[in-house]
Amino acid sequence: MNQPPIAPPLSAYRAQHVLWSVEGKVATITLNRPERKNPLTFDSYAELVAIFRALAADPDIKTVLLTGAGGNFCSGGDVFEIIGPLLDRDMAGLLNFTRMTGDLVKAMRACPQPIVAAVDGVCAGAGAILAMASDLRLGTARSRTAFLFTRVGLAGCDMGACAILPRIIGQGRASELLFTGRSMDGAEAERWGFLNRLVEPEALLAEATALAMSLADGPTFAHAMTKRMLHQEWDMGVDQAIEAEAQAQAVCMQTRDFRRAYEAFAAKSKPVFEGN
Repeated sequence: MNQPPIAPPLSAYRAQHVLWSVEGKVATITLNRPERKNPLTFDSYAELVAIFRALAADPDIKTVLLTGAGGNFCSGGDVFEIIGPLLDRDMAGLLNFTRMTGDLVKAMRACPQPIVAAVDGVCAGAGAILAMASDLRLGTARSRTAFLFTRVGLAGCDMGACAILPRIIGQGRASELLFTGRSMDGAEAERWGFLNRLVEPEALLAEATALAMSLADGPTFAHAMTKRMLHQEWDMGVDQAIEAEAQAQAVCMQTRDFRRAYEAFAAKSKPVFEGN
């Protein structure tokens, strides 16, 4: 289903298909169908796309935390509410759906705020993609991440997986996961670089929130520039990337945050960044 555009400020937004809250400069999105391990539906896909698109226009939210309720992250597309209905669609209808799911990853990568994923329990299919499309991932030893598309007769190339996953964990490791559909436990996911850090399950949300808040208190204009360049430089050669970074850094040097950092250093104090 189509979701109407969401207008800032997002602090006033009332989500219908996920949990949404804003505390200070950090927004938290919680996938909230714990009885089914938080699967996605047509409606929640559409709402997530609308939220991430709207974030690009909200100057007050500086970081996004993405998590799941009830000890699991996300089990992927709901078998009965998505997979079953897809069997009756023609090619045009199927392509409309797959483009819509890809739009979610595009919206996540295009929103300027860093996205921190807190990954516990099941993180499978489209859920694994949501974690992959985030900028940082904290997880637990009991987490299970699986790009299981081949297990249901589909290709591993779903929602940008063949482009993004190899850049996180390497081509060989990504190939293994995408061909076999097997799951990684938390220790392997951390060792392979998919998870940035492991924490205890009971501390996961607090640790992820603290990380999100620390990013929100940093030079957020510079964070947005960093995210933009990390994404854009995938398609650049080294010389082009160096020139693009020179231009990006020159823009950041014009910000007041850059001056604040210098003045704080000179005064032997900690800089207080304001994101401009």
